[in-house]
Amino acid sequence: MTLRLAFMGTPDFAAASLAEIAAAGHEIVRVYTQPPRRRGRGREERKTPVHELAETLGLDVHTPESFRDPAVIADFAALDLDLAAVVAYGQILPQAALDAPRLGCFNLHASLLPRWRGAAPIQRAIMAGDDLTGVQIMQMEAGLDTGPILLSETVRIFPHDTAGSLHDRLMGAGAQMWPRALAALERGSLESVPQSEEGATYARKITNDEARIDWTRPADAVANQIRGLSPFPGAWFEWPAGKGTVRVKVHLAKPEEDGGQPGRVLDDRLLIACGEGAVRLTRLQREGKAAMEADEFLRGNALPAGVALT
Repeated sequence: MTLRLAFMGTPDFAAASLAEIAAAGHEIVRVYTQPPRRRGRGREERKTPVHELAETLGLDVHTPESFRDPAVIADFAALDLDLAAVVAYGQILPQAALDAPRLGCFNLHASLLPRWRGAAPIQRAIMAGDDLTGVQIMQMEAGLDTGPILLSETVRIFPHDTAGSLHDRLMGAGAQMWPRALAALERGSLESVPQSEEGATYARKITNDEARIDWTRPADAVANQIRGLSPFPGAWFEWPAGKGTVRVKVHLAKPEEDGGQPGRVLDDRLLIACGEGAVRLTRLQREGKAAMEADEFLRGNALPAGVALT
């Protein structure tokens, strides 16, 4: 028996799940994804990774601007689905949409709920210094990531992990969960475990101001912020240059024990004082330039000891 389902997703993280579900042989009646947007320097209109993969697989693709449109919901309900698989779709589904498939809507979320409900769980876990995270498939309900857990996989966060490296590991682990979850659903052996509200935290979107490095924080916290925002949007600082300032993103850094006035450069190899300890910047990106290792960066950007960063 195969399940009749719709898939909803947008970025690469979701495309990996679509590929696994398709390979498992389930009937994907329709794929929903965000509409094409203008991106990049040329402002060319680009389809989402899920859209491109779905077309390669020969699947029907719909890109509604809003899933709250009654006509969109009615069309969705008319598909007569067993379920909808949702991964980083980018739209909140109203209750009428959640109720339309026979078995409801299932969502893949990149944390161990109830910790880090919301939009940026991967970044938040690293920024908080968590040692463990995971991926979970849950039954969707009206609350934000509050539904019962159906399947869970724990993933370790290593000291060298960035949001980018952790994203890729969680993407792979999550995608591989779908065939297991759907097979268990067909057998009637998929267990539903309600979430506890104890320990619930929220992974709100990262703001540009929040991405600015606060050198008064302890070195471990600064290093975690840098890792958690690498490669995107990138933790950043500014330093005086001529009559203005230069903005630099930091992609990698490691804590060290030296100290001094927060934000002060302590040597000629990018050791920066923090509120407690210091961080050594090891991979940086000047505004408008490509990211580079510290030695290469220093060949064109002198940051001698004593310079104050903001």
